[in-house]
Amino acid sequence: MYKTSPAVIVLLLLLQLLNSGQALENGLARTPPMGWMSWQRFRCITDCNKFPDECISERLFRRHADLLASEGYADVGYEYVIVDDCWLEKARDNKTNKLVADRTRFPSGLNALADHVHSRGLKFGLYQDFGTHTCAGYPGVIDHMQLDAQTFADWDVDYVKLDGCYANVTDMAEGYPQFGRLLNATGRPMVYSCSWPAYLEDAYPDYESLIKHCNLWRNWDDIDDSLESVFQIMDYFGKNQDSIQPQAGPGHWNDPDMLILGNYGLSYDQSKLQMAVWAVLAAPLIMSNDLAKVEPRVKAILQNRDVIAVNQDPLGIQGRRLLAKRDIEVWRRPITPKNDDQEYSFAVAFVSRRTDGEPYGVTFSLKELLLTNSKGYSVQDLFEPKSNLGVYEADSQFSTRVVPNGVTFYKFTAL
Repeated sequence: MYKTSPAVIVLLLLLQLLNSGQALENGLARTPPMGWMSWQRFRCITDCNKFPDECISERLFRRHADLLASEGYADVGYEYVIVDDCWLEKARDNKTNKLVADRTRFPSGLNALADHVHSRGLKFGLYQDFGTHTCAGYPGVIDHMQLDAQTFADWDVDYVKLDGCYANVTDMAEGYPQFGRLLNATGRPMVYSCSWPAYLEDAYPDYESLIKHCNLWRNWDDIDDSLESVFQIMDYFGKNQDSIQPQAGPGHWNDPDMLILGNYGLSYDQSKLQMAVWAVLAAPLIMSNDLAKVEPRVKAILQNRDVIAVNQDPLGIQGRRLLAKRDIEVWRRPITPKNDDQEYSFAVAFVSRRTDGEPYGVTFSLKELLLTNSKGYSVQDLFEPKSNLGVYEADSQFSTRVVPNGVTFYKFTAL
């Protein structure tokens, strides 16, 4: 019988340890990340003479770090300030090959910006691209991945978004995991957001690899500033939920893209709709807006602690679109607390796709909603502070009235 020598056993154990270290497992994003990002609202505005309050510059990100801290957003969990595209010079440093922040718009450098963000009790995020160039034409990470990963660590970055423009899609299955490993190898904890699945069109990504190497990933198209865009993303997640939903969990999340509340495209009720559905989807809550111009009632939606608690539920189970009745969709998510019989509580959003001009009343049995706890549920309206709608038994009917293109959102706590 063949016996393995002690030296070989030691070598095999070392190889096993090294291989286990290839997974991201950075201990981060145990609940969906929350923060603020520049892209949807500020895009690639670079003319600071014409648009001093909107251009991609250190001033913009310092201002939003200050607002996150002073306006109560940080207190409810929004912690990342993320610089998206257009922060770079058009060429790398000709001596070191390092990335260089635009010297005019970021004159203090990124270390100083990171210091400012950190001084507000927040974390600093930065965008790059797996291709030869970013989507806006600035230098990408290809051929410089190890150098760029270390540069991010040296700049005290806490969150990295890696886009996929100007890249070979066939290289992404190897390249995205490689960059994640390189980020890990720096020794600095950095949340890693991958855009790899969004570039695969109708093909499904290697979810096992995504879960292993990325903290979150964009599944589909960019969000635009409209209800139509929100509905398109919802429909994509609903139609593909059998493959998408099981992949989410602590440390690895599906990302339907940014919150657009507070911009131009959503009404007040439509803003509640996006917030509720993103909570059910266990989506990263990354705002992209001008925080100085968010209306107080929209700010209240963004800072709704009950809705945020659903989004941040420690079970980390992504919800699903359960059914639709007369153009009212039901989106449902299992959450804590469990009762003594280990029955889940649930967050349930009733989303109107109706446009007929009046709030529409609809009634469901709890059985239709798959709420089957024999002891019943205590029900709370999540958009009405301290509301208690009483106890509903398993054989009860539940009625709600939803405004056109709006939402009602409830917590059913298992008794």
